[in-house]
Amino acid sequence: MTTLAAAGAICHHWDMTQTVSPHGRIIHSPDCVAEGADWLAARHDRFKVALEATGPLPLRRRSDGFSALLSSIVSQQVSVASANAIWGRLQAAGLTEDPLALAARSDDDLRACGLSRQKIRYARGVAEAGLDWQALRDLPDEAVIETLVALPGIGRWTAEIYAMFALGRADVFAPGDLALQESARLLFQMETRPKEKELRTMAEDWSPWRAVAARLLWAYYHVAKDREGIRE
Repeated sequence: MTTLAAAGAICHHWDMTQTVSPHGRIIHSPDCVAEGADWLAARHDRFKVALEATGPLPLRRRSDGFSALLSSIVSQQVSVASANAIWGRLQAAGLTEDPLALAARSDDDLRACGLSRQKIRYARGVAEAGLDWQALRDLPDEAVIETLVALPGIGRWTAEIYAMFALGRADVFAPGDLALQESARLLFQMETRPKEKELRTMAEDWSPWRAVAARLLWAYYHVAKDREGIRE
């Protein structure tokens, strides 16, 4: 495992050579994730247990902009296989990168790609919003989330996921995620699964690395699923 000192040196060096948000740390590389994981494991014994079970955590960064948010809409309430199939048809039609291209197509065209009537409305809402994606990178975390949830079909969970993985915000968390709630229940040996408000309060103690805590809890959730009756 990368040590805290070594990972921090690499991650800080990266920050000095890249655009850095004035509103907190940006996760650029696996070394940034490793730094956050080491910090969490040093601060909380239960996170140390989780990290020993999961091993190194994934970066999970992706490009920001229209395509990232459209992908989140496509993935809502469908299986991974279905989302991939719909995305493939949208890509083939040249509709995943340019919001103007999507906005110009008819509802029938979008329906032929697999979008439901509701998702067509959501996709058009994002395509026609005229968001300044570059400016979004420089907004504080909460301002990013507020900007996105103002769009049709974009809830707080989707906005938080975008902030974490498209913008690399290190201190954003998604307490409404059911897998995170269940993983927290298992890891912290809680009687019942914490609700969104309770988990959000718990996560305050994981700042400034809440997005890494989310990665660790998601990874631990998958480990737990493979271990029937896990109670470490």
